[in-house]
Amino acid sequence: MSDYDMFVPNVRFELIPIKDLVSNQDYQRNLSQSHVERTAAHFDLRQINPVKVSRRNGINYVFNGQHTIDIIALVSGSRDTPVWCMIYDDLDYQDEADIFANQMKFVKPLKPYEVFMANIEAGNDKQLIIRDLVESYSLSIGQVRNYNIICAVSTLEHIYDKYGLHVLDRTLRLCVSAWEGDMYSLAANFLNGVARLVCAFGDLLRDELFKERIGLISVKQLARTAKERRPGSLGYAEAMLVVYNRKCKYPLQWNKLYEKSLGTSSDWDTDIDLSEDNTDDIDISEE
Repeated sequence: MSDYDMFVPNVRFELIPIKDLVSNQDYQRNLSQSHVERTAAHFDLRQINPVKVSRRNGINYVFNGQHTIDIIALVSGSRDTPVWCMIYDDLDYQDEADIFANQMKFVKPLKPYEVFMANIEAGNDKQLIIRDLVESYSLSIGQVRNYNIICAVSTLEHIYDKYGLHVLDRTLRLCVSAWEGDMYSLAANFLNGVARLVCAFGDLLRDELFKERIGLISVKQLARTAKERRPGSLGYAEAMLVVYNRKCKYPLQWNKLYEKSLGTSSDWDTDIDLSEDNTDDIDISEE
């Protein structure tokens, strides 16, 4: 019979009150109170993982789960609340620090698309609404960039969350009417750039003029102009506004594009996974 002991951690599980857990070791990161409060506001008991604890000299040192215990304490209103702990009895301080430093090294994070599709399977309203809106324009959400496919799912969610369904709807309508599903026009910086214009100018931004003027400029040319102006989606919004205002009797006022109500550049440029969402890989060398 095979010996599987080397593949099974030598641990046991115990319910331990939060007040009896210590999580102030030097190797720990600083506790993020904003993260604790944000997660507590969306608390789901089914999402709680066991806390990893090293028991040394009778003291329960947390080396994985410091935010978990503070979230539960905040939600429950008491540090007497017990949590399930995975207890290690054979670790020293250096072992704990090493595990803490390397525990995420080989963990494959979920991509925005994978999270989005899992929410679709779960029947969550926001993702279903976004998917249906996208498909109403004969577009689809996917992982591989191609014509009529949107990979920038976190951008779709960001625009929906921050500015609502109406802004997301109009953003998609303008992009489709202007560039007819060009794959790069559906990437993060383009979507965010158009959404900036929609939020800044509202009904003053005329859909037909947008299509007639900005739609005549290729996405590659707009990308080049945007990069010359400034990084991120604000550069794209500026590049589009230049074209829209050209020879316009009543040009849109530039100052509206920078109003505080629209948020900072980092509020808009939300897509970190460049392979999925960014437009910086547009090949403009031959344009």
